[in-house]
Amino acid sequence: MASVPASEFQKNFGEWHERIYQGPVKITRYGRPTAYLVSAEMFQQLWERFRVNMPVEALGVAEIEAIVRSEVSTDQPFNLDDIPDGPPRVR
Repeated sequence: MASVPASEFQKNFGEWHERIYQGPVKITRYGRPTAYLVSAEMFQQLWERFRVNMPVEALGVAEIEAIVRSEVSTDQPFNLDDIPDGPPRVR
């Protein structure tokens, strides 16, 4: 990923704007990332996949009912016996 100090980005915006088509550009200030510049196409792809997380306690009745009604369609059978008990072990 390309990285550029904010001052350089400001001076040569056109150059860095062209580079976003090769991938995101990390903009730094005092050596720390402060922003990323991405193409409109990449932004749309990221936005479409964006999800909001919330604690279970914040769910309303409608959300809980939607979860209860939801189904997973797959051609591969599965069951909960495949899920190990407890946290995964670190080797």
